[in-house]
Amino acid sequence: MNKPEKMIRIGIVDDHKIVRDGLKALLRYEDDIRVVFEAGSSEEFFEVSAQNPVDILILDIVLPTLSGIEIAQMLLDTKDKPAIIIFTGSAESEYVLASLEAGVKGFLPKDSSQDELLGAIRAVCDGKEYFADSVAKTVLKAYVDHARNKLDDSIGTKKIPLTERETEIVKLFFEGLSYKQVADRLFISRRTVETHKNNIMEKLELGSMTDLFKYALRNKIVIL
Repeated sequence: MNKPEKMIRIGIVDDHKIVRDGLKALLRYEDDIRVVFEAGSSEEFFEVSAQNPVDILILDIVLPTLSGIEIAQMLLDTKDKPAIIIFTGSAESEYVLASLEAGVKGFLPKDSSQDELLGAIRAVCDGKEYFADSVAKTVLKAYVDHARNKLDDSIGTKKIPLTERETEIVKLFFEGLSYKQVADRLFISRRTVETHKNNIMEKLELGSMTDLFKYALRNKIVIL
């Protein structure tokens, strides 16, 4: 068996041992993923993480003492901070929005499939964002509202034409459609939608969906 080029180091923080054990069991047989530590509280997390750096932190929201969102906020400006995937049973819109503001890169409800969890881990490890379809509409609405309110002059100055399909996908995202809804509308797969979105971000050298929406507004791809 070939050794993977990069080992993705994972930390798990959840106050339910059965959840931690379940995640470890799901990840155990992935050649490119290694669970470095687990913690059941914020105190335990800060204790074990200091000596055990990870690439990705799988973090619940509801924890003893400090919430997962508070932990994410504390890590936001730290050097070499891990990318954070929120994995929670609390997927209300206020939690989703607070998680975005705390800089998380992924958000999954606990009823997600194994394939979706693995997809999220690998996408986030590649520097991308990953949000489950069940929360995607809330995420996209937050991005649109943020882009409307804070139109940055530095975004959108690089004018590279998008293809007709890329333009169509940006417009549908701006309407608040999730990956699955965009895929259904265009009669393509969700994976194809994700590929188009990632290609757009790379082509325009943009770092987030907020930046993409700012670009779309500035270049009149979408009109308010």
